[in-house]
Amino acid sequence: MIDPTTDFVRLAEEWRDQDPDPETRAELDALLERGGSHGHADPAALEDRFGAKLEFGTAGLRGALGAGPNRMNRVTVMRAAAGLARVLGPGRHVVIGYDGRHKSDVFAADTARVLTGAGLRASVMAGRWPTPVLAFAVRHLGADAGVMVTASHNPPQDNGYKVYWGDGAQIVPPIDQEISAAIDAVGRVDALPLGEDWQTLGHDDIVVPYLRALAALPIGDAREIAVAYTPLHGVGGATVSEAFRVAGFEVPVTVSRQAMPDPDFPTVAFPNPEEPGAMDLALELAAATRADLVIANDPDADRCAVGAPLPGGGYRMLTGDEVGGLLAEHVLRHTSGGDRLVATSIVSSSLLAKIAAGHGVRHAETLTGFKWIMKTGPGLVFGYEEALGYSVGSDTGLPVHDKDGVGAALTVAGMAAAAKRDGRSLLDLLDDQARRYGLHATAQLSVRVEDLSLIAKAIERLRTYPPVELAGRAVESAEDLSQGVAGLPPTEGLRYRLSGGARIIVRPSGTEPKLKCYLEVVVPVEGDDVAPARARAAQDLEDLKKDLAVALNL
Repeated sequence: MIDPTTDFVRLAEEWRDQDPDPETRAELDALLERGGSHGHADPAALEDRFGAKLEFGTAGLRGALGAGPNRMNRVTVMRAAAGLARVLGPGRHVVIGYDGRHKSDVFAADTARVLTGAGLRASVMAGRWPTPVLAFAVRHLGADAGVMVTASHNPPQDNGYKVYWGDGAQIVPPIDQEISAAIDAVGRVDALPLGEDWQTLGHDDIVVPYLRALAALPIGDAREIAVAYTPLHGVGGATVSEAFRVAGFEVPVTVSRQAMPDPDFPTVAFPNPEEPGAMDLALELAAATRADLVIANDPDADRCAVGAPLPGGGYRMLTGDEVGGLLAEHVLRHTSGGDRLVATSIVSSSLLAKIAAGHGVRHAETLTGFKWIMKTGPGLVFGYEEALGYSVGSDTGLPVHDKDGVGAALTVAGMAAAAKRDGRSLLDLLDDQARRYGLHATAQLSVRVEDLSLIAKAIERLRTYPPVELAGRAVESAEDLSQGVAGLPPTEGLRYRLSGGARIIVRPSGTEPKLKCYLEVVVPVEGDDVAPARARAAQDLEDLKKDLAVALNL
């Protein structure tokens, strides 16, 4: 945090004078001139930009575009690249990718200039390709690090800067603190030496090897499946179509209004498949084409959403936990070896632990974030998090050490095609799991805020006045995740275990101004009919949401 007594006018002038971007220079000129004379600029707007800074953490950087250290801009990106260069050192190799958001290509080029100017090697992708392509490229090329310019599924005004290490996974502590400290030591960016000699990675250099690696996934041999697909104005469309064609599937029918990258995301309120309304056009297309399967990627295609047809007509979007459970069992049935490992985050369903036990393999639980899932150890063949993120592997390992919405889409298509060949659907497979392990139903209560202090106050209120009962279920244990539990590092949040196998986790989002609450109930299935258990679970989750909302007072 910057000292609140700081002269924001001076800071703005210093920033403007080193800024290579005419747009953000003009933004600062306007703010400095607003109100009349020097010293009477727009104080609130300047403090918003210069009273704090985007903190570099395990998710890298992410924030709104604009001028100043509390925004994503060319100065912020050049400082981040300079910090990364100092930690890596001369001679190291960094692969750089970018998505279709505003200024992503500019930020990628600035990163390459700073890195090569500092004596490092840089390889920049020639196209706007999915994040998993970048994660794959780091290991495929034997690079020391990777940078992906993306804000994933954030609103249109945002962009971000995600850093990968040589293992192809996102960075974890203490590397993030080392890079953050190095960024803080960077001076003016107009004094940085800049280079122009970097390699450009074409389609055949990296996309083709990536698709070849996906061929090892447990897709199976069934191919008769009609898919309705949307990339949600992101960069997944061309790569997903090519992946399906190379794997022998019919290319998905794509929502035409969302097919091409568009940084303004004009047809959705939020470019996230989980948000209300985001899937409307895809579901309309599925109904019109009588598709067997609905698939969506988020804008950088590292996440995958799945919908299946209902017996009486229409479609139902599966939860991330439902897809995770189906993929986990599918992978374990198509891999061999006793030392296999599956992993998920603490906010995801407890079903994965039961699936692992049923198949005699190891199971690990991590903090939220795929970077932690990838660090769970050798033998990892599948990892997932409930927020639609999946890394699917085979006996040869994981082709991508991060979420991969393209590989997940292929595997789901193969799984659905095999079910269709047997006269069944993904919903039938879900019923099979419910009968085998009990129905594990999950839901979220998510509260978006303008004032981030409201989130901290809500969590502190729960710490001070912990609930003893929610929706008629006794709170059997309350764990403060900030103290570290079950061998996990400390993280902000609370976990409640309730009678009857229910569970609630409350935590702030790491990427958005949201308080997120993750609910799970486990309902036994009596006989073959799963419908009564589903109805009871749905009601139980609604009751928990209502009581939790009261407890949060938000």
